[in-house]
Amino acid sequence: MKAIWNGAVIAQSDDTVVVEGNHYFPESALQREYVTFSNHRTSCAWKGQASYYSLIVNGEMLTDAVWYYPDPKPEAEMIKDRVAFGNGVKIEP
Repeated sequence: MKAIWNGAVIAQSDDTVVVEGNHYFPESALQREYVTFSNHRTSCAWKGQASYYSLIVNGEMLTDAVWYYPDPKPEAEMIKDRVAFGNGVKIEP
């Protein structure tokens, strides 16, 4: 699977976990040169608190496009150390 935005492959891995329709990639698959800070946080009743990254590719920023659960609840342990994408990031095989 690949996560693509603005012509760049943001992450690529054969090891994704699908939860609620989202592919969670290993954090190590994330291309850090495209990642920048975000202070956005959300909360999920069964997964816990999500943190976010924004992306910068070719001088354009996509805010809060990557999320992860630094300390997921026990029932969401399968997404620990993984990242998922939204906000216009395309996921394809």
